[in-house]
Amino acid sequence: MSGYLTTHVLDTARGRPAEGMKIELFRIEGDRRTHLKTLTTNSDGRTDERILPADRFATGIYELVFHAGAYLDGTNVPRENPRFLDVIPLRFGMSEATHYHVPLLLSPYSYATYRGS
Repeated sequence: MSGYLTTHVLDTARGRPAEGMKIELFRIEGDRRTHLKTLTTNSDGRTDERILPADRFATGIYELVFHAGAYLDGTNVPRENPRFLDVIPLRFGMSEATHYHVPLLLSPYSYATYRGS
């Protein structure tokens, strides 16, 4: 099986997928952080394509950066300056060629993640 990476962002405060959130993917190698891709979530809170498809997959350390503050600014959440949650970096390792699913559950004052399926 080839490895690949997906995500899903759910707005738990509003009880719906987080549509229109910018997500960036970086590969981490020592002190080097290399930008690989930028995507935006669709109406289901997912990206239209795999964040890291099988033909670009490699084991190692990665970081997904979720631009939650800009997303929250587009909802009815009162604006703060600065926002409690703005940019959320999630750094994780992928050690085998399999499907990695890294979802984000978001509210204006908290978030959670896990290795999904």
